[in-house]
Amino acid sequence: MGVQLNSGSAAGHGPLESMSLEPLMTRDYERDPAIVYERLRRAHGPVAPVDLLGVPVWLVLGYEEAYEVLRDDHAWPKGLENWRAHREGRLPADWPLAPSLDVNHILIQGGEGYRGLKVAWDTALRPFQDPRHPVAKRLKAQITRDADELISLFTQGGRTGWADLSAQFARPLPLMVASHLLGFPGSQHDDALMDMWRVLDAGPDAGPALERLLATLSELGAWKMKEPGDDFPSYLLASHPGLSVEELSRELMMLLGMTSDHVGILISNTVVEVITGNLPASASLSAGLIRETMNRVVMQKPPLINFVPRFPLKDMRLGEYTIAAGEPVWVSVGAAHADPAFAGKVCPESTISTRAHLSWGAGPRQCPARELAGGAAAIGVSRLFERLSGLELSLPVDQLPWRSSPFMRGLRSLPVRYTLSGTPALPVPPLPALPAPAGSTAAEESAVRPRSSLWRYLAGLVRGR
Repeated sequence: MGVQLNSGSAAGHGPLESMSLEPLMTRDYERDPAIVYERLRRAHGPVAPVDLLGVPVWLVLGYEEAYEVLRDDHAWPKGLENWRAHREGRLPADWPLAPSLDVNHILIQGGEGYRGLKVAWDTALRPFQDPRHPVAKRLKAQITRDADELISLFTQGGRTGWADLSAQFARPLPLMVASHLLGFPGSQHDDALMDMWRVLDAGPDAGPALERLLATLSELGAWKMKEPGDDFPSYLLASHPGLSVEELSRELMMLLGMTSDHVGILISNTVVEVITGNLPASASLSAGLIRETMNRVVMQKPPLINFVPRFPLKDMRLGEYTIAAGEPVWVSVGAAHADPAFAGKVCPESTISTRAHLSWGAGPRQCPARELAGGAAAIGVSRLFERLSGLELSLPVDQLPWRSSPFMRGLRSLPVRYTLSGTPALPVPPLPALPAPAGSTAAEESAVRPRSSLWRYLAGLVRGR
């Protein structure tokens, strides 16, 4: 638990920058973060000083300590203005995480402006997250249709075959969801989500990808200010009319990240757990409890493995260390879930698993889109297991290729062998018509739009195998 200390009080160690730091992003971490977490836990206890791609940070490994930081937004606020090294210009100019953290959207933002923005987000998301709302019903039908079309595409070679469920299903499905939510005029703007993945992966091209992404989203925001529709940008503008185009583009970037990478990884991780012998997850899936299945999966393999940093306003004691005011504190969800003090109390045989996981955060800063993201993933997983049978990995589970990201824990590919179950695609009733773009004719609106570049790419994967 965090205990406020008088400024300058000692805990037997010097400043974070002067400590001996173990690099976090190593080959061991990419292969199995649990190995790194346990090594750090043995050496440091529930909080460890680490090197994060060249920047010293505190990594919270303990469940109780993680919960303490997440629930107390006053003592441990977000906001880069609270990061001392950032204020003093001491961060490396080429730090790979700078592009994603410098975008001041709702996930990063601290200060008084956050509260009004949070209310606007909740209001704008309500039509999509209330299952009784016509917009939510339409979105559910659209996601179901998209999932069935993707399955039909990669299984068109016959009753049995091979597929990469990451590239051909888990990643493109959330892209389609994002396209419905954002209401792109005339195309799905596949490149926007591809750039979102580059930013989240914090690779060498993260900076240029961020610039392209924000430019695309600014164009979309400017369009929605002139031509609002039944979509998230329009609802957010109606709830927070003071947003500028630049501010709106930052919020849309956050929604893209949550509905794309998080949903896609949750689908893939659920498939892996079910088909590799996670008996509680398999049992809940067999019982038709898909949300329970995913709840069990995020306990062991949370998609968002490390949260964005927080910064104590005063010197605080956390674990065995004193965290000085303004030092970055990164909560590791993956490590917290594996904390023996927490994991040892979880009963895997219970019918309903614990809801005490931290995968969506905790306290006042819980993810506002968690119901939307969970619902989209549940549809994808349900359609996969209803239409495919005999799913099995075509690689040993310990050889699956994981992406190296300080934020997310997801697969680069998920190669499987499948057999069609004989269950057909669900008959989906015609979707209610959306308002026509300004200047378009009825004939233009009724014409079938050409497939997006994403769909053409996926079709190329099928033809090329």
